[in-house]
Amino acid sequence: MSDIPTCNWVGASGTSYTYYIYALPASFGPDQPGNYIYAKLNSEGKWVPVYIGEGDLADRSGSGHHKAECIKRKGATHFHCHKNASEENRKKEEADLLLRYTNAYEPDGCNEKVGG
Repeated sequence: MSDIPTCNWVGASGTSYTYYIYALPASFGPDQPGNYIYAKLNSEGKWVPVYIGEGDLADRSGSGHHKAECIKRKGATHFHCHKNASEENRKKEEADLLLRYTNAYEPDGCNEKVGG
């Protein structure tokens, strides 16, 4: 049994996704595709997504992330993630979560809405 804390994020579809929680800065070895959420705790002690994404966790967890400055500016303190080898499933999960957590989009968060 892992001693890494977890958080369940529920998408608009009602599907629950279990994510492992790592304090920032977090780093991972290469070739670990997965879904991830940069998050922070609000005043009520609940997780708030700052950015929701998918890709290689090594590339996405560090300062090289294309939205690193925004993520830092918005106060993310943790990196929630889990491995997911299927690109199709990663993209579906990302879209499902973004449909529910619209606050991850700019201006509150750092995700950009495609098409405005």
